[in-house]
Amino acid sequence: MEVQWLLLCHGLVTLLVVVSFLCGQWPIFDGTFIQRIHIFLTFGAYDYLRRFVAAVCGRKGTDALHSVEYYCCDRPNPTLQLIYVAILGVTYYVIVQSSFRYIPGYYIGEVHRYTSLLAVAVGILLFLLTSFSDPGTVNAENVSQYLSAYPYDNIIFSEKECSTCKILKPARSKHCSVCDRCVARFDHHCGWMNNCIGEKNTRYFIAFLFWHFLLCVYGTVAIALVLAGQLKELQVIQILTVYYGIENKFRSLAPYVIQWLLGSYNTQILIMVFLAIVSMLMAGFLAYHSKLCLTNTTTNETFKWHDYLSWQKKVNEAKASAVALKASLDEVSHERKHHVSKWKAFCCRSRLEEVKPAELGLKSSCAWIPVAPRGEWSRLEARLGFPTLVPCDGIF
Repeated sequence: MEVQWLLLCHGLVTLLVVVSFLCGQWPIFDGTFIQRIHIFLTFGAYDYLRRFVAAVCGRKGTDALHSVEYYCCDRPNPTLQLIYVAILGVTYYVIVQSSFRYIPGYYIGEVHRYTSLLAVAVGILLFLLTSFSDPGTVNAENVSQYLSAYPYDNIIFSEKECSTCKILKPARSKHCSVCDRCVARFDHHCGWMNNCIGEKNTRYFIAFLFWHFLLCVYGTVAIALVLAGQLKELQVIQILTVYYGIENKFRSLAPYVIQWLLGSYNTQILIMVFLAIVSMLMAGFLAYHSKLCLTNTTTNETFKWHDYLSWQKKVNEAKASAVALKASLDEVSHERKHHVSKWKAFCCRSRLEEVKPAELGLKSSCAWIPVAPRGEWSRLEARLGFPTLVPCDGIF
């Protein structure tokens, strides 16, 4: 029973690591533990390794590590190509050693011994075509053809010269820093192919993804048919129901059947789970690149459009903020212009406004004063407390 649990934990951990490494940067996993595992696998683990090497080996060890990093990540190298060949070869060898002795079986014919080999050979052929074909290198001889084929949109692609190749960059092209060349209709640089994916080899790359998806599904189904045939030939269901008295229902039989399969065919189960996981990943990549092909765009252009829309959104937000700020400043200026404080109004008010018309000898609201001698004006000034203009005799 310990072996079964070990295999189950191994499969779950493998699934978690593969999904986190390849898909952890997807928006659907933002803020989840899968994104944190992806960050650790892609950045954190290397950072800890660099610190450890620096502490143990000093400057020389750090320089050697940087040299290896530069060779593996920034220069063309066959490292991932060799890993792909090793994974494919080892997986097929394990399948041959563990499952071919059960072929032909109750549900699978002998022809699958040869069709499986043919399927693997076609996959390797597509891999070689994608890896070693020209992706569409732009040079001084063919740049005019690409310039006429791909016009500028003056949004994400405008007329400019490649600073490395010293030629005009056609629209939808990009200078690959790893391969050190400009590639027409550049999609991305694939480390597994050790090559850029561009105008001329995109069809090979899509065919590679499609075929390897089918290859993984074919392997999963073939191993499942082998195991189902063994269940039938060894009469496991009949033994469990007749001799052990287990009810002949799926819910009752499933735990015992799974336990028997894990104990007797653990290698086949492990390979089948591995192929199922890889087939799901291949399906995701195939769906993404198929969508790009149907919409006539590339991975590079998708990122460029995303950056452009983000920049445009920030510009619009800045313009809206500027308009709102200007409106608020105009409103404040208008309020300051037309609003007079009570203190200012009190200080600027004439003291004549506080005197009642009757005290000034005014009749009702008419602005006239009866004729009075000049001596009366002096007494009026003393009464009011401030000097007044001396009017002529009569109405002033």
